[in-house]
Amino acid sequence: MNNNLPLYIQITNELREKIKQDIWPEGFKIPTEYELCDIYHVSRITVRKALDELEKENLIVRKKPIGTFVNQSKGLESNNNYTLVKSFTMEMNELGITIESLRVNVIVSHADHTIAKFLKILPGEKIIILKRLRGVNKKAIGYFITYFKFEEFFSLDSTDYQGSFYEYLGSKNIHIINNQEVVEAILPVQQIARILKVTNSTPILRRCRFASDKEHNFYEYTECYYIGSEYKYYIDFTN
Repeated sequence: MNNNLPLYIQITNELREKIKQDIWPEGFKIPTEYELCDIYHVSRITVRKALDELEKENLIVRKKPIGTFVNQSKGLESNNNYTLVKSFTMEMNELGITIESLRVNVIVSHADHTIAKFLKILPGEKIIILKRLRGVNKKAIGYFITYFKFEEFFSLDSTDYQGSFYEYLGSKNIHIINNQEVVEAILPVQQIARILKVTNSTPILRRCRFASDKEHNFYEYTECYYIGSEYKYYIDFTN
């Protein structure tokens, strides 16, 4: 766990990941507060605060006196208000910043069990891994690793992914309207530090995105790594 974050946030993040990755599937009865206290060696107050966060996100349901269960609607997926998901390019444009791709790699691979689960496909199916280093004036801001199912109509030419990925998808009549994200502050592993040209002690914002256009059976999983001093994550709750 990340010692720079409050304990209840660290526990919230770990439990959320278990739910997102279907380690704890829908309807699963999660350990009791006392059991979680033993697992994480923390007080009941800390565990309760972590569970409160998951309940606010609609990821769990407390059913007294039976126990606490993973919500059948899995949180954000239960929201019927479709929202346009902003790309990183759009986020930066709204701040008056023109972003550029410093390096783009397009890799054809095969899904392992975890990625297959994220993309709603079978393990071993062919996928595309898109790796992009993005920044401003040759200086890196973030590194993105995107996974999606291989289709013949997707380009394998890196120049086609220089701009906004979601604009490219739009050209294929794919429009991302469902999105779930997990955001946490971390210290980079050696590979990420090397790519972003920072030290291992540089704060990094890690943003994992699960996005989809279910109408066209398109699912995407992206890991984003931002240099903490170069990027701020904005949330707009207005309609």
